[in-house]
Amino acid sequence: MSAEEDSPRANKPLLGKCITTDDESDTLVVHSINNPRVDVVGASTTRLQNAPEDTFNFNYIVFYFLGMTSILPWNFIMMAEEYWLFKFRNVTGNGTDLTPRQMEMQADLSMSSAIPSTAFLIINAIIGYRFSLKSRIICSYVVMTLLMVLTTIFVKIDTDTWQDEFFVITIATVVVINSASAVASGTLFGIAGQFPSEYMTAVVSGQALGGIFAALAEIIIITFHPPPDLSAFIYFIIGSTALLVSIILYLIMQNTFCFKYFIMHQQMARSNSSRELLTAHVGSEIHQPSFKTVMGKIWVYGFSEWLVFATTLAIYPSVTVLVNSEHKGNGHLWNDIYFVPVVNYLLFNSGDYLGRIFAGLFEKPQDKPFVVAFLTIARILFIPLLALCNTKPRHSLPVLFHSDSIFILLMSGLAVSNGYLANIAMICAPKIVREHEKEMASSIMAAFLGVGLAGGSMISFLLVELI
Repeated sequence: MSAEEDSPRANKPLLGKCITTDDESDTLVVHSINNPRVDVVGASTTRLQNAPEDTFNFNYIVFYFLGMTSILPWNFIMMAEEYWLFKFRNVTGNGTDLTPRQMEMQADLSMSSAIPSTAFLIINAIIGYRFSLKSRIICSYVVMTLLMVLTTIFVKIDTDTWQDEFFVITIATVVVINSASAVASGTLFGIAGQFPSEYMTAVVSGQALGGIFAALAEIIIITFHPPPDLSAFIYFIIGSTALLVSIILYLIMQNTFCFKYFIMHQQMARSNSSRELLTAHVGSEIHQPSFKTVMGKIWVYGFSEWLVFATTLAIYPSVTVLVNSEHKGNGHLWNDIYFVPVVNYLLFNSGDYLGRIFAGLFEKPQDKPFVVAFLTIARILFIPLLALCNTKPRHSLPVLFHSDSIFILLMSGLAVSNGYLANIAMICAPKIVREHEKEMASSIMAAFLGVGLAGGSMISFLLVELI
């Protein structure tokens, strides 16, 4: 193989259309696109085609959309806080105090998400390659769609007389939705790891864009203040529709020539005279990725991915949501109503999104995993700095930073660094493993991400008590 064919540029799409004619389709060797055991499809001649163009950036857009919808159900379920307060209100009296279930609902939702998500991200990383990509993606999205539809139906059902049973159904639904979401996310990262790095950026940026979308929806709800059941119904309808569209888009994408090219690692060429596709074959040795081997190669990037999210979730949003504007109580809408949702949610998600975009554009530092790890360790400083902002109520620590400007600056730094470092680690990890190990490497990185989220969430409980 020539140096040009081995270069990264040869793996990038060229300008052109990813379309095959009927004659080309007849000669295309597709060896079970859904067979996860196939690693490399070789070519028997020296003239190899460059990767086909992603026509109209269709595959890129679908990866973006799938990244957003892979966690969209969870975003909407958590956003519907007023709906859960309404569903579990005290229906036997006129008291205004929150019931124990109302006070604990957000924590219950968080725990019923973190544990199954982490477990299934790890399971997917270890044994996911044994199942076809199509079955993992489609099954997980179908499960999420059906359960989101069920959740939507319950909005219109009076559950006042059987709140305990409804609580059990809700928690069970959240557990299964997040398990399916973990499989979808892990598989999606695994697929994107086999494409050029910009497709991984599309997935992780799509997830951040989902956070922006959710934050904007919350601000709109605050502005118009519809009844809690109506706002939840809108959230869940949007979520169900987006998931259904995701299934359709994936089914279309998996049949595109570009998708098959990267997933099958096909090396093709056509004769100028006959446009004959190169005869392809599968090597006699089928390579199975080894979890231990892949982990040994990417563990530093995995550590960075874990620490980035553990640091972020330790302080955000459990502590940062308690930060009040220094001018709260003066009768201004910005300070009294919009400060927390805009700064804590919209600003953070926007900064996170920009960080992921910048990482995809610059892709630096590359081949320096310990530099990335050092930067993630230094980022721990955000925890004490944000904990010393104007959080209320507080019991032990003093307020060192009263200024809104300082809090906004720290939140911006936390957000951009989260997106940048998380994406850099996710992009670089698949690049240091062999071709047949890329999917497992990306899935392992997703598992590190999940463990970081769960670990950070647990630390956040301690920080809230400490403050």
